[in-house]
Amino acid sequence: MSDDLVTTFAALGDPTRFAIVERLLREGALSAGELGSVADISAPAISRHLKVLRKAGIVTQTVDKQRRIYAVAPDAVQAISRWTEGHEAFWAGSLDRLDAALGRED
Repeated sequence: MSDDLVTTFAALGDPTRFAIVERLLREGALSAGELGSVADISAPAISRHLKVLRKAGIVTQTVDKQRRIYAVAPDAVQAISRWTEGHEAFWAGSLDRLDAALGRED
């Protein structure tokens, strides 16, 4: 696995950062203030999480006058998708084994 993906998965391993990315994927670009409602934490804490996500290359930041606007970086999502698709056989086999195990319990 490349260092970039390790950094990506490490950043997404935090529940608040994962929630931020989920919201950005669902709603599109948002300001830091709009992202404050993803967790019951202070605005400076949200900013620290956004900084981690920016450094990991998961989100981008643009400046609109006084506001900072954040969006998911398409390259990061594509890298995760490519990694997941590259392991499709493993996931399919795992689901088949789970299906067989659940069938035995009936």
